Amino acid sequence: MRLLVVEDEARLAAALQRGLQAEGFVVDVAPTGPAGLEAARHGDYDAMILDVMLPGLSGYEVVRQLRAERRWLPVLMLSAKDGEYDQADGLDCGADDYLTKPFSYVVLLARLRALLRRGAPERPAVLAVGDLRLDPARRRVTRDGAEVALTGREYALLDYLMRRPDTVVSKVELLDHVWDASVETAPNAVEVYVGYLRRKLGRDRLETVRGAGYRLVT
Repeated sequence: MRLLVVEDEARLAAALQRGLQAEGFVVDVAPTGPAGLEAARHGDYDAMILDVMLPGLSGYEVVRQLRAERRWLPVLMLSAKDGEYDQADGLDCGADDYLTKPFSYVVLLARLRALLRRGAPERPAVLAVGDLRLDPARRRVTRDGAEVALTGREYALLDYLMRRPDTVVSKVELLDHVWDASVETAPNAVEVYVGYLRRKLGRDRLETVRGAGYRLVT
């Protein structure tokens, strides 16, 4: 397995390289954003560990450019910026995971192994299903070019369904992934929000599969 570490702190980069090599990985290090972007473009890597604050080009911009070029190399982002919006920005730019500094090396290895198990499926920056477009970075939804105003919950439900087009998704799965498990949710919450989306997107867009769940029609 070949890894690319993009980190400008020389001591941390060297420590990561030594530790990952001890785990059996082949590790290359790039010290700047532009160097990391070029290495990711031309090297045959299985995953990348990417710092956010880099000379020349931020980690956000590196991953954004890679995704715009349809390069789906799994990216684990590292940053001392631990705010929830910082983490959301990293994930919305196209990173697969986000770990704040200082971090546990054991946790980093576990998350890296999880990324490698998942591989590099296509993850477009803007989701498209039929005439629907959902831009996670801007939290913007359009239908046939016209913007559709959605509440936070409506947006989360549509996002989940658009990542599984023409697939039947059960009510239980939607409750698990779209609603907060720590908060009591009304039994008919899924039906209610599916109804809201139908009114905004068209009744034919969301199909009810009796006894199974819902399907977003392409």
